[in-house]
Amino acid sequence: MALSKPIVSASFSYETLEEKLDIKSKGAQLFIGLPREHMFQENRVALTPEAVSVLVNNGHRVMIEYLAGEGAHFSDKDYSEAGAKIAYERKEVYQCDILIKSAPVCEAELELLKPGQTIISPIHIAVMKPEILAGMMEKRITALSFENLKDDSGHNPIVRSMSEIAGSAVMLIAGQYLSSFNNGKGVLLGGISGIPPTKVIIIGAGIVGEYAARTALAMGGSVKVFDNNIYKLKRMQTAIGHRMWTSVVEPKILAKQLKTCDVAVGALSSIGGARTPIVATEEMVAQMRPGSVIVDVSIDRGGCFETSEVTSHESPIFIKHGVIHYCVPNIPSGFARTASQAISNVLMPLLLEMADEGGLEKLLWHKLNIRNGIYLFKGALTNFYLSQRFDLKYTDLNLLIASRG
Repeated sequence: MALSKPIVSASFSYETLEEKLDIKSKGAQLFIGLPREHMFQENRVALTPEAVSVLVNNGHRVMIEYLAGEGAHFSDKDYSEAGAKIAYERKEVYQCDILIKSAPVCEAELELLKPGQTIISPIHIAVMKPEILAGMMEKRITALSFENLKDDSGHNPIVRSMSEIAGSAVMLIAGQYLSSFNNGKGVLLGGISGIPPTKVIIIGAGIVGEYAARTALAMGGSVKVFDNNIYKLKRMQTAIGHRMWTSVVEPKILAKQLKTCDVAVGALSSIGGARTPIVATEEMVAQMRPGSVIVDVSIDRGGCFETSEVTSHESPIFIKHGVIHYCVPNIPSGFARTASQAISNVLMPLLLEMADEGGLEKLLWHKLNIRNGIYLFKGALTNFYLSQRFDLKYTDLNLLIASRG
């Protein structure tokens, strides 16, 4: 039997065809709650009225507890005009699908949480309690932490913003306490023409250290930086744009420099949830000039000066060995409006992107960097450090997401 030959058409069409686009899944409408923070010294709010207005105009619902923005000088009227609903019952806000907090979840809030809720907040690993974690796991919460959230470039945008604020604020604080009216040496931070500049020592070359150095140099101070990470010292020199006096943390050199400085800043960071190492001993502090100022930004993780003790915004200083110590944790909360705007600038675009993708779970498929910030996924603990610390079962987030695909 003869096989028939296929017919080959000799005509071709060169007409422009209509472009076919991939149809994206329909976006989700978000229901976002902003509770009022009752944590000591927490004045920030995670979304500004401007950010709320953008979210509402994109079809999302926002509920905010009354007076939640008061600490950052945003009124209920500002939020109401932006389209948010003001809630006068605390538990009403906690029934929203997505809860955004500027402070970690506390024990009193556990019973208010809605099962299956998504929470975006700081975690403060150093002071995290296992009971809180267990309570959130029981309610099958999905939780994203400020500290571990990464952007497309692999940086931690909220941590960086808060570090920039703390670093810039350090010199303003130190300048205030060098004044004669605050038992200081009576010198102007930076100095003026014809008078030697104020000597500033910065321990730590991270983001806090860099911005402290920038501000001190801009004010005319003489800056010396210590850090055991040579890469960080080089990065700081490059970022600031000119060569500075830098050194590894060598006790004899550090003691000599502290002895003659006017301001000493503790800006060392720690790895994971570990305590910041103490590099300035009490003996070194005792040798410092009377009236000089220590601002220990590292006090959030224990402090890097042996004489440091936690103080508050209401009573910020104490004097030991004649040296003024400012050891207030959470310095950005003292500049709450700026800090709130910085947090909001990160979270508002993230929420819009989350909605466009159809929810957080779908966004995690495409955005690998955001997975870094997830420490609970539908009740499963996905942060290895927390699992080790509290001896709880660890589950790989990538496997959880793949299994739901």
